[in-house]
Amino acid sequence: MKRFSLMIAIIAAMTTTGASAQSANLTGTYQCVQGCHGGLLAYVTQNGAELNMVTEAGVASRAWPDWFSPASRIWIEAFNIGAVYTPDGMTIQFDNGTIWQRFVPPPAPLSRRG
Repeated sequence: MKRFSLMIAIIAAMTTTGASAQSANLTGTYQCVQGCHGGLLAYVTQNGAELNMVTEAGVASRAWPDWFSPASRIWIEAFNIGAVYTPDGMTIQFDNGTIWQRFVPPPAPLSRRG
């Protein structure tokens, strides 16, 4: 009976998604501010534990919460690289030194009346 209970615990631990441990919603538009490989904006779309990313060079990839630090790191498959992100999701810093900051567009100019 002990073995059965242990197996159930192991299976439950393995099926828990990283989304429950992920601390920030990373969905949004980012601007590369260091180590950039292109001049475009970068995009992240988060769906549960999975992330779809398009870099500032226009290259698409998928990412997941890092196995060892799911609450603060992601693993980007196409580049075989990890990244750490801030708890508020405003900055993503890749292990190669590239840094993305969430893009906040400037406010619209006030219209003149007259």
